[in-house]
Amino acid sequence: MRSGLVLIEATLSLSVLTILGLILLKLSLNVLYPRQWILYQTLTDAYMTYEKSYAQRIDFATLTSATSPWPAYPLNSQTSVEIGRVPGNLPLTGTIIRFRTADPNNLAANGGTGTATTNPANMNVWSVQSILTYNVSGRNYYKSRTVTRTQ
Repeated sequence: MRSGLVLIEATLSLSVLTILGLILLKLSLNVLYPRQWILYQTLTDAYMTYEKSYAQRIDFATLTSATSPWPAYPLNSQTSVEIGRVPGNLPLTGTIIRFRTADPNNLAANGGTGTATTNPANMNVWSVQSILTYNVSGRNYYKSRTVTRTQ
């Protein structure tokens, strides 16, 4: 009769240890999920920093040309990009949408409605916008950066 109690005690001990192990596993997964979210945010912020610097450094003649990476609104340019890689060497991909908008005070030749009276210096001002769309766990996310360029 005593040997049967040892078997029951051992079974109960293993059950308690299994439940405790599962609880600790669940808690560790709850700690890791926010870190993954921060990783996605860091990757997308870094990519948008690249987009912003690209918009700031591109030659103004190229920016306003017909073959510009940022076409004049309402046209846009959509390109699939690899934003980065997450643990497990899995790629995080998205779509970058680019367009530029003329300032209303630009002269008509530069996409605006301004005149020589309202724009005597013949300033050419464009808002250059990049929008990044990406998907994580079935949810769509969007980030945008806008740069104002003048000449």
